[in-house]
Amino acid sequence: MSSIKYKNNSLFVENTSVKRLVSKYKSPFYLYSNSNIIENYKSFYNNFKKVTPLICFSVKANSNVQILRILKKMGSGADVVSGGELLKTLKSGIKPNKIVFSGVGKTEEELRLAIKKKILLINVESENEAVLINKISGQLRKKTSIGIRLNPDIDAPTHKKISTGKAEDKFGLSKKNLIAFCKNIKNFKNLKLEAISVHIGSQILSENPFKKTLKVLEEIIYKTKINFKFVDLGGGFGIAYKKSDKKIKLKSYSNLVEKFKKKYNCKIIFEPGRALVGNSAILITKVQYLKKGANKTFAILNAGMNDFMRPALYDASHNIVPLIKKNKKINRTIEFVGPICESTCRFIKYKNYQKINQSDYVAIMDVGAYGASLSSNYNTKPLIAELLIDKKKITVIRRKQDLQKLINY
Repeated sequence: MSSIKYKNNSLFVENTSVKRLVSKYKSPFYLYSNSNIIENYKSFYNNFKKVTPLICFSVKANSNVQILRILKKMGSGADVVSGGELLKTLKSGIKPNKIVFSGVGKTEEELRLAIKKKILLINVESENEAVLINKISGQLRKKTSIGIRLNPDIDAPTHKKISTGKAEDKFGLSKKNLIAFCKNIKNFKNLKLEAISVHIGSQILSENPFKKTLKVLEEIIYKTKINFKFVDLGGGFGIAYKKSDKKIKLKSYSNLVEKFKKKYNCKIIFEPGRALVGNSAILITKVQYLKKGANKTFAILNAGMNDFMRPALYDASHNIVPLIKKNKKINRTIEFVGPICESTCRFIKYKNYQKINQSDYVAIMDVGAYGASLSSNYNTKPLIAELLIDKKKITVIRRKQDLQKLINY
């Protein structure tokens, strides 16, 4: 059960009234629930506990070091896609032997760092990348453990901008090219091929594409005749942002993963991001102005697409709720928009929303994943603060960026 809910018509995060916070902390700001993160991790792990997976949190979803530390305490590893994410992960205390490095464009500097730190796996996305890793490993006199990423050509039902498993996508090797690479692995003297990995997309609400992926992996293992030590099944597990979103049924998928593990005697890796932190945070923002349009009212917030990019980038829908519930309704359409000078700086539209006033505060829901990590300084706006609530304890886990420092940077 979520720790972000109403009590006596007032929005609470754990044991703290959000209304009380807006007088102390200047909006907009992100507000996280420690309890939600812990419960999400437990729930995900329990779905797959029979396969005792290594869970490598997808750091791109949320790279705040304090969030990583919560997950580290739960036993999580990390999936990183840059040298910066790798360094943040190490700073959080997550051990190198629980880190996998993914991504199509790893630089020589990033690869050298990963090899020196002796991380668990580098998931290779092209033969040319393998050539570079082999060269660096030779220079460092090391044998580097790698995984090879498969593009299974599976069209997962999700937004086209977050699909990663189709033949037309830039990620991984095709079945044909991956099999050819495996046959030539002996030519890479400084590499140890230990894993096969796959990741077909993000915010997937059906278990069927994951089941199809397992079948493709079985085909590849049969054709390569390689006993992979690790099989990295990636992430992409969606959450319900809207009432109409059906929750993914992981039980039947977990049964298939269990059979797969027994058959191939491999260690299973998952890379969840959104599933662990998506519902863990809200974005507190003020109604700066109310403005009547031709056929609707605009509620102009002081948070914009620079603070929370998902609606502008992915057409994502996030509910916006008042901090205090009231019965009185507005009898016209209201659209919540941001201050940034772009037509796409808009969040969501409602009919019959509760009556709100200028200077009221509202909360944008379920912003724990791809919220703060996608934020920017667009329009020369400072990055906003992030706060974490653990029962009644409130910790600032990222201070609001100083405007003068931003200007003088």
